[in-house]
Amino acid sequence: MKTQNSKSNKNQELFLAPAVYIVGAGPGDPDLLTVKAQKILERADVILFADSLVPEQILQGVRADAEIIRTANKTLEEILPVMLERVRANQSVVRLHSGDPSLYGAVHEQMQALGEAGIPFEVIPGISAFQAAAAKLKVELTVPGVVQTIILTRIAGRTGVPDTEELASLAAHRASLCLYLSARHVGEAQEKLMQHYPAEMPVAICYRLGWPDEKIWLVPLQEMAAKTKLEKLVRTTLYAISPALGEVPARSRLYHPEHSHLFRPLSRES
Repeated sequence: MKTQNSKSNKNQELFLAPAVYIVGAGPGDPDLLTVKAQKILERADVILFADSLVPEQILQGVRADAEIIRTANKTLEEILPVMLERVRANQSVVRLHSGDPSLYGAVHEQMQALGEAGIPFEVIPGISAFQAAAAKLKVELTVPGVVQTIILTRIAGRTGVPDTEELASLAAHRASLCLYLSARHVGEAQEKLMQHYPAEMPVAICYRLGWPDEKIWLVPLQEMAAKTKLEKLVRTTLYAISPALGEVPARSRLYHPEHSHLFRPLSRES
């Protein structure tokens, strides 16, 4: 009887309801997929993936009979009917996006359209490039007494940004600033950043994080544009500009022996 219940529970776990699963693929390394994302990918009937931004290595382990649809050359008007049709045919559909769906994934309009069509959907978060960059660089982007804020942004290009989020105004905070989708406009970005950050501020130029051909360069801010052009980088590049990338002797109070909190009160002898 116990064995039958175990088999029944296992079968329930393997079932994936007909719906659209908007999955964050992370920066490119399959080992950085969340466990939930991996389970869904392994069970999905249909996978639509942005093949210009998500490496094929992310698809290792998917079902041999899964329908794989590349979307780099497709518009939303071409992608959406496919998702609706497959779900209405009682199939589970994965919409696989690079990084985390909440950042620069053009996910808002997809969720809106799915909701209007009455199609159930779920969002599975992923690791973003800025997190992968910090891990590779072995740094913490929020260091007490040095920097406590992270700004994720991009420079205005073919798609504009609100006037209140213009890059120079954000740079004025001198926070850890992670710049997406800006390699084609790196000269302008450097000029705006140097209005507030020192010319020697360390910048990590991160190319195709998590991909087999990943590269990271650490340069002074004043060399950011020249290095980008020298390496011929035009896409899939993240810039991390932060005081935390330099020598930082600061220490958090959290684990300091003189710091007390609910779970570690100071002894009376202290």
